[in-house]
Amino acid sequence: MYMETTIRLNERTKAELDSLRQYKNESYDELVRKIVHIVKVCEKQPQLSQKTIQEIKEARENIKKGEFYTEEEAKKILGL
Repeated sequence: MYMETTIRLNERTKAELDSLRQYKNESYDELVRKIVHIVKVCEKQPQLSQKTIQEIKEARENIKKGEFYTEEEAKKILGL
């Protein structure tokens, strides 16, 4: 269920949120949920957090470059 709300953001904060988008139409709700998830993981498993954050950054860069497999390609590679 969605609730509509308005929040004020500093221009820099909005620009930083926009830079985290994995695709053009990714909603702010999706971005905030990802950030909340990452924070929770970091709090629960701090020893993994730096590695996880680095892996997320690398994966996001690969996605931006178009370097990824579609679900169909992955299934074919895995023989599924």
